[in-house]
Amino acid sequence: MKSSFVLILVLAGAVAGAIEKRILGSKSCGKERQYHVEIEATQGGKACGGALLNSRWVITAAHCAGQKVKVKLGLQFDAPFLKKMKNFFKGKTIKKEQEIDVPQQFALKVDENSYDLMLIKLNEDVSSKLPTIHLPAADCTRPELKQEVQIGGWGAKKADMKKTKTKKLMCATTMIADCGDNDKPHKDYHSDESTMCAFKPGVESCHGDAGTAVEYNDILYGIIVSEPTDKCANAIVMLDICPHLKWIEDTMRNK
Repeated sequence: MKSSFVLILVLAGAVAGAIEKRILGSKSCGKERQYHVEIEATQGGKACGGALLNSRWVITAAHCAGQKVKVKLGLQFDAPFLKKMKNFFKGKTIKKEQEIDVPQQFALKVDENSYDLMLIKLNEDVSSKLPTIHLPAADCTRPELKQEVQIGGWGAKKADMKKTKTKKLMCATTMIADCGDNDKPHKDYHSDESTMCAFKPGVESCHGDAGTAVEYNDILYGIIVSEPTDKCANAIVMLDICPHLKWIEDTMRNK
């Protein structure tokens, strides 16, 4: 009986550790966000998220790159079980890494204004089996105030930044809100009507969550541009991509 009680305590402790939150107020994404990619500076020190738009292009925040980066694809991909077993015995994996140099990184600039938005062109096409996220219609408008949007990331686990990133991609739901006076992208980037914010008590983005997709009705409507360094951001600053859709489409077509 005593040994059974000890086992229960051990299992309870394991569960408590497993549910430790990362995008604060989050839970494991499970099979969601299979389009998610991880972006790391090859020299270390910077990590972000991104989203696979198609077999050749990734979208993220501009401050996530600007130097040689490693793009990790397929980390969240959940293939059918039989396919996984077949690939395992063949020694194959759909998870891929590509190192991308600066010339293949395209940051948004309008006139003299730089925006915290970037498209990364991969060196080669990835498997068409990798899920992608859809862009909204050309005439889209941002979600209205109090509309719920979904965010995610692999950032720091706790607000004090003492924990490393989680092994699981974490997801949370937050709510579109008015931006405060200090809720802006980094000073190196322009802030205008395409800056939008989200707030929900207990939901925050942490170091490493920047560049990840903001979903509304399962469609990409924004990119997280908050980049907190010493604590997590309670009001999450995002870039509305609707005003920049033409630039996104023109860049993918012409570069």
